[in-house]
Amino acid sequence: MSAPSSRKLITFDWAMKRLLRSKANFEILEGFLSELLGEDIFILEILESESNKESRRDKSNRVDLKVKNSKSEFIIIEVQFDRELDYLQRMLYGTSRVITEHQKEGKAYATLVKVISVNILYFDFGHGSDYIYHGITTFMGIHDHDTLELDVRQQKQYGKIQINNIYPEYYLIRINNFNRIATTSLDEWIYFLKNEEIKDEFKAKGIQKAKKSFSLMSLSENEQLAYARYQDDLRYQASLVESNYGLGRLEGKEEGRLEGKEEGRLEGKEEGRIEGKEEGRIEGKEEGRIEGKEEGIEQGKVEVAERLVAKGMSAEEAAAIAGIDVQLLRH
Repeated sequence: MSAPSSRKLITFDWAMKRLLRSKANFEILEGFLSELLGEDIFILEILESESNKESRRDKSNRVDLKVKNSKSEFIIIEVQFDRELDYLQRMLYGTSRVITEHQKEGKAYATLVKVISVNILYFDFGHGSDYIYHGITTFMGIHDHDTLELDVRQQKQYGKIQINNIYPEYYLIRINNFNRIATTSLDEWIYFLKNEEIKDEFKAKGIQKAKKSFSLMSLSENEQLAYARYQDDLRYQASLVESNYGLGRLEGKEEGRLEGKEEGRLEGKEEGRIEGKEEGRIEGKEEGRIEGKEEGIEQGKVEVAERLVAKGMSAEEAAAIAGIDVQLLRH
């Protein structure tokens, strides 16, 4: 294998903001999407919408494309790069907005466009061992556990075979989970997305074109300066996130410690009260048993003395034999 190239490449998110919107570079994004979706994708145009407008405060990099696949279906593909805790809701909102933005007024629902949301995530997201997840919509029977299918009339009306072909699809690419050698053409793209490096031997569709176009040295001086500022801004945002996370963690730990201490004090007080009550009950029972036993013995001695007196013995003699005070016989 040849040695990896030392050429410095710009990041994919920056390319999406600047380079991939040009028709001259459609081949690059077509290659990536073709490898991901497993079929040839051809970009027809960049769709103008609110989601494609640049903003200095915009933390996402999103391109809405109108494409054509091998089955001559028209699809809108959304590519996003972001760092947000509520990202699942963002995905849902994004696909919903694309559908409504590009649905012409007065058209039947059967003409709704198909949306594929491709999400490139450079932050830890959810729990799972894989680095690419694919989500579709299916309807399962509650009792028979069968999958609902389109009938022949619906297939003809919608031009679709399966129900999931109607609803949006989602691809989640978890870059941080990719820790392997690129063994497939799709892996080559994921390797680039993580390492900003394209090896000479990579053969994925469009990837060598990306290696040439994404070279930092190929940018103008102004573009290089803009790219440097963009990277500085990303690092600043990452620092803010990390700082806020660290502060929140410390505050949460301190609050948890204080709450735990207070709860422990209250619980200890309650447990002590219960234990004290239980110990008191046990001790009282034991003392009562002992006292009752002693009282019973004393009463028995009195009864013996009384029987002796009844047989004609004097009170003094009977008390002396029973081992009690003579006064107990005289009361």
